[in-house]
Amino acid sequence: MPDSPKVLSSRHVYAGRLFDLKVDEVEFPDGVIAQRETIRHPGAVAMIATDAEGRVLLVSQYRHPAGTRMLEVPAGTLEPGEDPVKAAERELQEEVGYRPRKLEDIGGFYVAPGYCDEFIRLFVCTDLEQTATDPDEDEDIEITALRPEDALARVENGDITDAKSIIGLTRWARRTGAWPQPE
Repeated sequence: MPDSPKVLSSRHVYAGRLFDLKVDEVEFPDGVIAQRETIRHPGAVAMIATDAEGRVLLVSQYRHPAGTRMLEVPAGTLEPGEDPVKAAERELQEEVGYRPRKLEDIGGFYVAPGYCDEFIRLFVCTDLEQTATDPDEDEDIEITALRPEDALARVENGDITDAKSIIGLTRWARRTGAWPQPE
């Protein structure tokens, strides 16, 4: 069976600052016709950054859809055509005031592939050079540096609840040994 149904029609129904919305009419190989709504997003990067003391740098900011401040790994949206490595360097400097001298790509994930094409690429950032923060005008960011075990405890106890942070910290911890390996 083919991976993709045949697209019969496509309508662009909304253009926003962060994403667009389109509605496609598709025909599956068995002849079933369905409508699919898709949020089109340019993609993003998320960084697990550790400072010279080995602490994980996190940010706290208000997230309107969730209605609360959230503790997260630094992250940001790709500019059109931007290389994810360059975006990770830019976003880390903007949000926490450090430029990474070393970046390791640890993969990525689709945020919600049932209705959104956003893909977040994850990077481990080390050997940090301090610069100055330069947050976007609408960002109210507080920086927190936690020992790895404290950051992971916040994942386990539910203080850190967003997917990019949970996935990023978990992948990083498994790679570095900060989290016990499965037997």
